[in-house]
Amino acid sequence: MKLGIVGLPNVGKSTLFNAITKAGAQAANYPFCTIEPNTGVVPVPDHRLDVLAEMFHPKKVTPAMVEFVDIAGLVKGASKGEGLGNKFLSHIREVDAIVHVVRCFEDENIIHVDGSIDPVRDMEEINLELIFADLETVAKRADRAQKLVKSGDRKVAMEAELAEKLVKHLESGQPVRTFPTDEVEKAIVDGWFLLTDKPVIYAANIAEEDVGKPADTLDMVRKVQAIAKAEGAEVFTISARIEEEIGAMEPEEKQEFLAELGIGQSGLDRLVQASYKLLGLISFLTSGADECRAWTIPQGTKAPQAAGKIHSDFERGFIRAEIVPFDALVEQGSMNACREKGLIRSEGKEYVMKDGDVTLFRFNV
Repeated sequence: MKLGIVGLPNVGKSTLFNAITKAGAQAANYPFCTIEPNTGVVPVPDHRLDVLAEMFHPKKVTPAMVEFVDIAGLVKGASKGEGLGNKFLSHIREVDAIVHVVRCFEDENIIHVDGSIDPVRDMEEINLELIFADLETVAKRADRAQKLVKSGDRKVAMEAELAEKLVKHLESGQPVRTFPTDEVEKAIVDGWFLLTDKPVIYAANIAEEDVGKPADTLDMVRKVQAIAKAEGAEVFTISARIEEEIGAMEPEEKQEFLAELGIGQSGLDRLVQASYKLLGLISFLTSGADECRAWTIPQGTKAPQAAGKIHSDFERGFIRAEIVPFDALVEQGSMNACREKGLIRSEGKEYVMKDGDVTLFRFNV
């Protein structure tokens, strides 16, 4: 899973990136501090792996991984090449989802590129630049398809009609992800790799003193939530400064600090959960003396394709999957106990994997 962190200059996105990846991306109080995108790969927090490690004492524990990309701050006119616009837009095309950091705090020591704090304006500014870029792409598609319509190709005619409808949708200021499509149309639009078709998670960056307060009591956050709801996007609150502090702590100290703040989970934990939900992802688990590991797959993945995540030979020579739900394994305390009680199921090629399935694949190549 690859997430691109975006936002206007000086909204806290590089600070957030530093906090969750400990990668040391430069963070400074001026636009375009980030020019080339910084990348960091971080483990997905999963308490189930800790439990399996206690049970199996493996040589190594391997969590699922998320790659974060810190993309340069955007300014008005990026779709026309202003600032670092073209680079910014090309980097967004490569990610699975966008984490859009929105500044929801006042601080006279941190300048804002537009001179004042207004989350609605900031969100619209970035969204419009992405819409303008998509509008140019779709308009070119429409023009190309229209020239080929006379060939009588039904697919070309469909593309021309679809592109024209999508142009009108974008011209109304709406992102591609809110454009209704059927299965065939969606396949066509997916092939155009449009920026506003990507899922979005809005990260409302709040002041340190607002951490732990209900989101609906914070005026600027409520505005972010209203826009996110209209788009069908995820939103969560985070304090990039607090996350920086948390990132430097030892595990026990971190848990105590989170408890004191009354937030229970770090921003990274909540960001990953929001990302999984938005992208429709789950994890299955493998365990043993050599390794306990979490594997990320889309919801609805069948057993052979899940096996293919481990190795292509597992999918090619798939025979069956031996599965026990994580909760059942914990309750019984061992695989042997689960086997004795008949809790390990043998599933075939049509089995749809579930989150937390502890799995052993049988295959023959």
